[in-house]
Amino acid sequence: MSLTISSLAELQQYEEQELGVSPYHTITQEQINQFAAATLDFQWIHLDAERARTESPFGATIAHGYLTVALLPYLWNQIVTIENLKMQVNYEIESLRFNQAVVVGSQVRLRAKLMSVKDLRGIAKARIEVTLEVEGSRKPAYAGIITFLYHFS
Repeated sequence: MSLTISSLAELQQYEEQELGVSPYHTITQEQINQFAAATLDFQWIHLDAERARTESPFGATIAHGYLTVALLPYLWNQIVTIENLKMQVNYEIESLRFNQAVVVGSQVRLRAKLMSVKDLRGIAKARIEVTLEVEGSRKPAYAGIITFLYHFS
């Protein structure tokens, strides 16, 4: 169940708090293939299951790192629902570090903590500490800080 926030003032009430964890999302080969086609990144480690099985240290294909980053807004919206918006803008990715590959078939989920909220003349600048967890692994796929701009109605 996601948290619902309807205003800048409400968002500010959650500063410096962990907001929650998304449900798990399965990384499929079809999703990896579609991402490769969309980004023109056709490295064999992502697409060639047989070669990955025999030649890669992971024993299977892996998701593009940027595919896992592209899932941020989707997974974030599983944790928090922001209402009364004119627009949301992806503003910044700060100090994101990839810690391990995400093997096809992995279950991933996002853990999020609202670091800070600044009022930019009615626009909320929200800095969020994010960690992409991989089911069954102590090490996250990545961790860092993202920033969204929320233009409330």
